[in-house]
Amino acid sequence: MSTSHVIVGDGIAGSSAAETIREEDPDAQITVLTDEGEALYNRILIKEFAKGKLPEAPISIHEPEWYEERDIDLELNTHVQRVDADAHEIHTHEGETYEYDKLLVATGGTPKSLASFGVDNADADGIHHFWTFEDARAIHEQAEEAGTGVVVGAGLLGIDLAAVCGAQGIDAKYLMRGNRWWRYALSLQGAEIVHEGLEEIGVEPVFDSGVDSFEVDDDGHVTAAVDPNGERYEANWAGVAIGLDFNTEWLHGTGIERDDGIFVDEYMRTNVEDIYAAGDIVRYYDTIINDRAQNGSWGSAKEQGAVAGRNMVADGPEEEFRWVSSYSITHFDFPFLSFGHPARGDDEAERKYSDDEWRRLAFEDGQLVGGVLIGDLSQQSSLKQIMRGEWQVADKKEQLLEEDIDVDRLEPTPQAE
Repeated sequence: MSTSHVIVGDGIAGSSAAETIREEDPDAQITVLTDEGEALYNRILIKEFAKGKLPEAPISIHEPEWYEERDIDLELNTHVQRVDADAHEIHTHEGETYEYDKLLVATGGTPKSLASFGVDNADADGIHHFWTFEDARAIHEQAEEAGTGVVVGAGLLGIDLAAVCGAQGIDAKYLMRGNRWWRYALSLQGAEIVHEGLEEIGVEPVFDSGVDSFEVDDDGHVTAAVDPNGERYEANWAGVAIGLDFNTEWLHGTGIERDDGIFVDEYMRTNVEDIYAAGDIVRYYDTIINDRAQNGSWGSAKEQGAVAGRNMVADGPEEEFRWVSSYSITHFDFPFLSFGHPARGDDEAERKYSDDEWRRLAFEDGQLVGGVLIGDLSQQSSLKQIMRGEWQVADKKEQLLEEDIDVDRLEPTPQAE
């Protein structure tokens, strides 16, 4: 009798798991449930579409035929209501019931709204969150007509919205709560390179700011943002990226351990038998830093899905997720890449090499745990190798900040048995 695998979520984690399960078990029954109305698309490229740099066609990754060819049942516009873990059943809002032997939760998150922080008119027309292809279409459509705008959220998603403003010719202000962009991972020295990049594309950074309220016209469309200092910024377009909410209410009653995401071990298993999770929604056990972590990069989610798929088919843990993630930004004349967990650590080192070349490394308990590279990305492989190896290198900062890292000089000498 074939095994039934149900995957909730058709992002890169869910799709990768489905593909892996099919490769490992040609006879498995695979069902993918998603509340979206279209099959897997490239979340990395939708920002280029929103900027007006790409048409829709290259964004899709899997057409419905892809699932049919692999005998994967794809159910679009399907909203899961609850899971009965004892009966191994999934119940949907549409009244359908799906039985499973193994279940993977890969539902990702949804963007947080400023309304949850008491910001007036935070969900007005013209205020955009950037997560799905539908979001990108709405952003693209209104950005082409907008004259003024604001962006809120000084992180990796917020800067995508700022880039949309630059590409679409919006006179935009980027309102940041602190004194720099991504203050959790960058020093002022590194952030200034990004600030200059923003100004070059026509977006003005505004520091020690944020949004206290939005103003709207008689039709309910945004017209301005007012920051906590009482400063008013004209805006008939706004982009907000202040993090994600993880909808896990439908898992109530399953006993799955969760807290701002779903807890999984290094094998992508939850604490409930036969239920796995992968992607943005998981707080996984990172075997490199020996602690729980959460990561929103495309590569990480894809690998988690593949690991989960293999372990689901194997009916037990066979492969652990061990990965150094990376996230790149391509909006400026200079490249930008973060790796690992750059906002963690109890020690750090940084160096500026030129006007647009900079490196910062984060350490924890003597190990390299993450970093940011601006301008020159050539050392990323060496740094990932060092991090993956869990080498004690916090006392070798000068060598790690050399333009060309000599990994052989840093590699630990094996202990004699």
